[in-house]
Amino acid sequence: MSLRDSLRDFDPDLAASPVQALRVDVSGSEAEVPVHRHRKGQLVLALHGGVTCEVPEALWIVPPHCAVWIPGGMPHSNRATANAQVYFLFVDPEAATLPAECCTLSITPMLREMIRHLAGLPPDYPADGPTARLAGVLLEELARMPVERLHLPISWEPRLRRLAKALADDPSDRSTLAQWADRLAMSERSLARLLVRETGLTFGRWRQQLHLVVALGKLAAGASVQQVSAALGYESVTAFITMFKKALGKPPAKYFASIAS
Repeated sequence: MSLRDSLRDFDPDLAASPVQALRVDVSGSEAEVPVHRHRKGQLVLALHGGVTCEVPEALWIVPPHCAVWIPGGMPHSNRATANAQVYFLFVDPEAATLPAECCTLSITPMLREMIRHLAGLPPDYPADGPTARLAGVLLEELARMPVERLHLPISWEPRLRRLAKALADDPSDRSTLAQWADRLAMSERSLARLLVRETGLTFGRWRQQLHLVVALGKLAAGASVQQVSAALGYESVTAFITMFKKALGKPPAKYFASIAS
């Protein structure tokens, strides 16, 4: 089942309940829901596999047991790996004070189980019943969750979109900034300035963040550290693990073990 099939007849804005949850099990090939928007904010939680969310000017990765928060009204698309189990939590803007910007949130086991339980209940429920009380506690916990830095800033600038697409298609490409500038018919200095102006990052930091986003998606989909290291063009597994640990504080195995506990 694809994400498109699962959400074809589902409109979160039609439900009167301020909070509702939906479970989607994806099988077959990788699938994508095209760009859309709705009034309610959306939390995207992946318990298995990986999900990537694209919003204006950024890509966000959803590794297992973390979630991406997308504020209401923001255009976005979701792409899931073939083995993904995804939960969507839709929140009315007036139901809770949640971030006004897109962000990645850590999710505690308790909050994860509340979302799973709510997904098994009817979307319309009495405002004074047990489901409404569960939803209230869920929103209180959600507002307390820490933010993770797991996104890739991108730009609508045509040359940077071309660069981003090329590196996303082949993240093992180790071309220098000067080589990329030549391909884009720019000077090295002009490309360096454009990247900082549009993304806030130098070329080296931006490419490292792209590698982190790609690595998290591949690891969440079941690839080994060795496979991911090779796919990203690292000279050794140790070099890849060092990059990962520097960015997220833990090597891949410990990182995924910590978010699964």
